[in-house]
Amino acid sequence: MNAERASQSAMSAAVARGTHRLWDARPWLVDDPFALQLVGAAWFGFAASARALVRPDVWRRGHTFVLLRTRYPEDRLVAGGFEQYVILGAGLDSFAWRRRDLLGPLRVYEVDHPATQAWKRDRAAALGLPASGDHVFVPVDFEAQDLSACLDESGFDWGRPAIFSWVGTTMYLRAQAVADTLSVVRRCARGSEIALSYNLATEFVDDAGRTYLAAFRPRADEMGEPLRSSFAPSEIEALVAACGLAVADHPTSEDLCNRYCTARENGLRPSVSLERMLVARIGPA
Repeated sequence: MNAERASQSAMSAAVARGTHRLWDARPWLVDDPFALQLVGAAWFGFAASARALVRPDVWRRGHTFVLLRTRYPEDRLVAGGFEQYVILGAGLDSFAWRRRDLLGPLRVYEVDHPATQAWKRDRAAALGLPASGDHVFVPVDFEAQDLSACLDESGFDWGRPAIFSWVGTTMYLRAQAVADTLSVVRRCARGSEIALSYNLATEFVDDAGRTYLAAFRPRADEMGEPLRSSFAPSEIEALVAACGLAVADHPTSEDLCNRYCTARENGLRPSVSLERMLVARIGPA
């Protein structure tokens, strides 16, 4: 990514979360009242660009998956009794402000590229968002720095159970950087997890997904955030196993739709195939 400015894909994801409250009927998949505030006045331009990228039905399905990939790790966090929450490639995620009721017993570590994180911290300060000793910012360039060492410096406790959220990020990294990060997670206490999303290899992507990818890839290049990795489901599972982790859940978009979108009057449905979620655990699945 461009080392001199905040991630543009992070801005777009925040706009998807924020406009969900404006455009979609309740119940919301994610309630993020801070997203558009963090982006600032530029949010309308990001929203317009996203909607103009592809036809409405394809945009709608991609928009829904952004919401689900935010909701899913947070649900696992709340249900799992974890003491530490590490958000890798945090972007403009606002969890630590949205769920201040969880801080204290829970420590939140936001890990992201230094440029994006510095921009976000400046915006948070300008908005008067509260700071907390249980909300820790960890600047890391995944392609160039040692994540393990950076977590050490931040006070992360490898002996306490943790869950990592790593969504909307792996596709911008080379496969080796993905493997390096999974190997770091392996150091954590037994029962710790990582919930990640990844782009499917082309042969597993449906027509709607290919339409979106064809439109988005040039835009990602223009933003200085080229797409660098995609995996067949069997390949990502093999990579997880090679890094010493066990697959705990590997839902399809249809699975996520059944969990979160049935009987919704707002018509939200995730993309059938392009990006997919996986949870890996330390210890038996």
